[in-house]
Amino acid sequence: MMNNWILLQADGMSGIMGQVFLFGSIILIMYFFMIRPQQKKQKDAKNFLESVKKGDNVVTIGGVHGKIYSLEDDTVLLELDKGLKIKVEKSAISPEFTKKANGIK
Repeated sequence: MMNNWILLQADGMSGIMGQVFLFGSIILIMYFFMIRPQQKKQKDAKNFLESVKKGDNVVTIGGVHGKIYSLEDDTVLLELDKGLKIKVEKSAISPEFTKKANGIK
C-alpha cells in the first residue's frame, strides 16, 4: 500500500515539473521573439534622436519633411521652405520615415 502512494506522488510531481518547464519555455520564446526586438527598436530610436544635428533632413511621424534649423532640449525647429519654420517635439521625428526618405536601410 505504501509503495503505491509513493508512486502516485512521484507521478504527480513529474506532471507539475513538465508544466513548469512548458510555461518557462513559453516565456523564454516570448522574450526572444517579442520583448527583446521591441527593446532593441526603442534603443535604436533613442540613439537616432540623440544623433540628429543641425542641417539633417528629417521626416516627422505626421509625414512633414524638413531640415533641422536648430535644436533645443526636447524641441526641434524645422525649416520646411525658405523662411517657413515650425517647432516640433524631438520625439515626433520618425527614424523609420527619415531613413526611408534619405535612402538608408
